[in-house]
Amino acid sequence: MTKNNMDKIYIKTPAKLNVRLKVIGRRPNGYHDLVSIMAPITLFDELELEKSVSEITLTSEGFRVPNNADNLVYRAAELFLKQAGLKAGVQIKLKKGIPVAAGMGGGSSDAAATLRSLNELFSRPFSFAELSSMAVQLGADVPFFLQPRPCIARGIGEILEPIENWPEMRYVIVHPPLEISTAWVYANLKLGLTGDEDGYIRKCLKFRFSSIASILENDLEQVTIAHYPVIDSIKSHLLKAGAEGALMTGSGPTVFGLFSSLDKAQTAAHDLAAFKLGDIFVVTHWQGQM
Repeated sequence: MTKNNMDKIYIKTPAKLNVRLKVIGRRPNGYHDLVSIMAPITLFDELELEKSVSEITLTSEGFRVPNNADNLVYRAAELFLKQAGLKAGVQIKLKKGIPVAAGMGGGSSDAAATLRSLNELFSRPFSFAELSSMAVQLGADVPFFLQPRPCIARGIGEILEPIENWPEMRYVIVHPPLEISTAWVYANLKLGLTGDEDGYIRKCLKFRFSSIASILENDLEQVTIAHYPVIDSIKSHLLKAGAEGALMTGSGPTVFGLFSSLDKAQTAAHDLAAFKLGDIFVVTHWQGQM
């Protein structure tokens, strides 16, 4: 969702869920190869970007994030302006509605939106392919958010294949009050033998995901749950509340449950609130346009 004039753009940036995440190898440079199924959801950050004379400024509200080069939004703006050879600056206001370090890609979504918005503000100096090249320099999830839609992600997450006919589901999301480093999770992951993950997913695609619950799996759970057993407890609570399946997304600690109707999801969210497990959201998959 974008509103813009010649000098200012306002955009809502969606979070994502990993409905499946299988790690299939480790590269010599330390990055991991994976096969994942990702879907954008209706949980958002909000960005306002406005041209300025000579510097990048970033202010934020909501969930706390740094307002300097430690923030992917700031780094995305730096990279864009440098690659474009522009001496101009940009004023950025960020409203964080997506929890931080939660496995839902909020920072990556914001970075992708920054690249695309600046491309609009400065009369499109870059093609989509060039923006994608910049995106992968910022982080493995950033390319997904340049054009967020249900996808199979391969490589380190930058090779994307859209999935058509994604089923309409409701998700109850529980975010416990933890922040988990993705780098820490991958560093502690013990790789096992992996079968034909690509073939398995294609078999599922053939049947158009008649049951998303049947494909829920996340290799990173083994690391995160071992250190934070509350995640396993949240999964159990979601299943007891009627979820068709439950899974940790990304490197955690956020957990989601699948529900076939809004009424069931809202009832479950209401019941879960009594356990004080953390922030709770009821969302569906996002079908908007960046």
